[in-house]
Amino acid sequence: MADQYLDVPIQLRFGDMDINHHINNVQFARIFEECRVRSFASWLADRPAGFSVLVARQDIVFTAVLEYSYEPVIVRSCVSRIGNTSFTLSLTLIDPAGTTCAVAETTMVSVNTDTGRPTPVPDAVRAVLAAHLVADAGLPVRP
Repeated sequence: MADQYLDVPIQLRFGDMDINHHINNVQFARIFEECRVRSFASWLADRPAGFSVLVARQDIVFTAVLEYSYEPVIVRSCVSRIGNTSFTLSLTLIDPAGTTCAVAETTMVSVNTDTGRPTPVPDAVRAVLAAHLVADAGLPVRP
């Protein structure tokens, strides 16, 4: 099961801090974006020609303050859902001390590059996504 996850180290920037001396919540979206890009580069090195995706939705739950560090954070990436034209990535941001600071779910939609309209996820991509599927991954359940 551990092979389904991809741990991506992301270096924080000093400029990511806010007036409270911790990483600003807006920067989490940028960190999660960087992880998505690196995940796709790793998983889909032989990406099918014409395959394109757009972000349809991103939800972030903040679970702890993220302090600036010279050590990179780890963003753990996996797939939590695969639909006909979309799929969801689950991303967990872990600080250098091992504390989970945020969890995100990002829904990506496969689009036709000519029309911009949703199109079925190609079978080759679906197979790669399925190899990284973790059914119980995702946002924490509200109490």
